[in-house]
Amino acid sequence: MLPVEFHFLRPWWLLALVPLALLVWQWIIRTQGESGWKSAIDQRLLEVLLDNSHRGSNNGLRAALMLAMLALTIGLAGPTWHKLPQPVEQKNDALVILLDLSLSMLAEDVKPSRVERARQKVTDILRLRDEGLTALVAYAGDAHAVVPLTDDVATIENLLGALGPEMMPVPGSNPGHALELARDLLDNSVLQQGRILMITDGIDAINSVSRHRNPAFPISIIGIGTEQGGPIPLDRLRQPGKVLRTQEGNRVIALLDHQRLQDVADLTYGRYAPAVIGDNDILQALSTPLPSEDDTLEVEREFDSWYDQGHWLVVLALPVFLWFFRKGVVISVPLAAGAAAAVLLLQAPPAMAVTAADLSDAWSSLWRNNNQRGHQALRYGEPEKAAALFDDPLWRSAAEYRSGNYAAALQGYAADGSATGHYNQGNSLARLGNYQAAIDRYNKVLAEQPDHEDAAFNKALLEKLLEEQQDAQQDDQHNQQSQANNEQSEAEQDNQQQQQDPSEQDQQSEQSEEQQQAENEQQQQQQQADQQQQAQAEQDEATRDEKQEALEQWLRRVPDDPGGLLRRKFTHETKQRLRRGEYDNRRSEKIW
Repeated sequence: MLPVEFHFLRPWWLLALVPLALLVWQWIIRTQGESGWKSAIDQRLLEVLLDNSHRGSNNGLRAALMLAMLALTIGLAGPTWHKLPQPVEQKNDALVILLDLSLSMLAEDVKPSRVERARQKVTDILRLRDEGLTALVAYAGDAHAVVPLTDDVATIENLLGALGPEMMPVPGSNPGHALELARDLLDNSVLQQGRILMITDGIDAINSVSRHRNPAFPISIIGIGTEQGGPIPLDRLRQPGKVLRTQEGNRVIALLDHQRLQDVADLTYGRYAPAVIGDNDILQALSTPLPSEDDTLEVEREFDSWYDQGHWLVVLALPVFLWFFRKGVVISVPLAAGAAAAVLLLQAPPAMAVTAADLSDAWSSLWRNNNQRGHQALRYGEPEKAAALFDDPLWRSAAEYRSGNYAAALQGYAADGSATGHYNQGNSLARLGNYQAAIDRYNKVLAEQPDHEDAAFNKALLEKLLEEQQDAQQDDQHNQQSQANNEQSEAEQDNQQQQQDPSEQDQQSEQSEEQQQAENEQQQQQQQADQQQQAQAEQDEATRDEKQEALEQWLRRVPDDPGGLLRRKFTHETKQRLRRGEYDNRRSEKIW
C-alpha cells in the first residue's frame, strides 16, 4: 500500500508513458508478425529454416529494456512520500529605504502629490524585489524605523499606505538621523554590505549625509518633484485652503535641486535618478555595485522539502544499459535516455513554492486554498474577486469593504465582538450613512480602548457632521413652514376679496393704491431675503459636501489601517529621545 502522502514532484513526465506504450505496442505487433510463417510453412521445415536459438534471449532483453525505460519515466516524474528539513539561504542583498515625510512632500507639483508619488515608488521597489532583505525608515525632523530588515515585503506594503507627513511628531527634514537608523538596522543584522535608498525632494545639509559615506553601504537617491516646485498645501493637516508661509507671510515654494542630489549621491558611492513613470529610475538607483555580489547568507529558519526518490529507479535501470553495452548492441537511444535521466535527477532543483506571477488562477487553485487565493487577489487590487474567494468571514468582509459593498461588509463584521470588530462596523455604518449607529460603535471601541485615535477622530467627525445635518434639516423645515404660511395668508386674502360687496371694493380700491406701493417694497425686501437665504442654503450644502468628502476620505482606509498604531509608536519614540536629550542635537529652524 502506498503512503498517504505519495505523489509526484514532476507529474507532467508521466506523459512520456504514452510514446512508451506505443513503442511496446509496435514491438508486440512485430513479434506476432514473425510467427506469421507458421500458417504458410510446415512446422518441421520452419524449424530448419529459422534459427530460434536467440529468440528467447532477445525477447527477454527487449522486455528488460522496456521495463528500464518505464522505470526512468517514473523516476523523472519524481516519486516522493516524505519531507526533509532544508536550510534556507538568501542572496546577500539588503536594502534600507529612507522615505522623506517632511512637509515639503505635500507639494502637488507632481500629481497627485509628492508623498503619493513616493509611496507608489516604494511599492514598485517592493514588487521588483523577489529576493533579499528590505527595511523601511520614515523621517522628517526625526527618524523612525517602520519595518526592520525582513524578507516579508507584504508587511511593508501594508504599512506604507498609513505613512504621511501629518503623522510625524517632529517637523523638519533630518536625513542624517535616518541614515543613523539605517546603519543600526544593517549592523544589527550582522551584514557586511548593503544598499541605502533615499526617496526625497531635497537635502539641506550635504554633510549630514556625506559623513555616512561607505563603499560597502552606497547611498542612492530618487528625487521627487520638479525644478519649478510648488506651494505646500496644509489640507492634510486639517487646514483646508491654506498653504505654508514664512514668518514674513510669503508662500513657501518647495523646489527640487537635481544637481545637489546628484552631488550627494556621487559623494556617497551611490547613484541619483529623478522619479519617472516606470522602473528605469529604480533600476538605475539600485545598480550600485557592492564589494561582493555573489555572497549568500543562511537565515535562521528551515523549511521542509519533499525528498525526491526517483534516483532509486535510475539505479534499477542502469544494469540493463550496462548489459546492452557489454553485448555491443547499438544503444544510442536508450543510453541517451539514461544519461538524460541521470543528469535531470541529479541537477533537478528542489521543489519550490508556486508563485501567482508564474501560474494562472487555475493552476494556482491546485496549490492554494480559497483564503490564500483571496488574500492574493486582495494584494493585487481585486477586492471583488477576493470577496468571492474568501471562506473566512472577516477576510471576506474586509474584501467587501474595499470593493464598496458596505452592507455585506457590515453583515460579516457583525459577528466580531472585539474592539476591532466594532471599529470596522462603525466604518461600514458611516459609509452607509447611518451616522448615529456608527457613533455608537465608536463609543464601544473607546470604552475598551480609550487611546484608540482613529475611533475618536471618526466619532468627532461624525458628531459634527450629524449636528450640521440636523441644523440643515431644521432650516429646511422652517423654510417649508414659512412658505406654507405665506401661501395660506394669500389664500385667505383672496377669499376675503371675493366675499366683499362692490361698494366695499370701491372703498378699498382707494386704499389699495396706497398699500400697493408698500406691498411692492415689501415683496422686493422678501425677494432679497429669499435670495440671501437661498445663497446661504447653497453655501451650507457646499459645506456639507466638503464635510462628506472629508469623511469619505478618512473612512476610505482599510479596516485594519495601522495609522494610529504608527503615530503612537513615533510619538513614544520621540518622547523617549527628548527625555534622553538626543533631540537637542537635531533641532532645526526649518520646519519643511
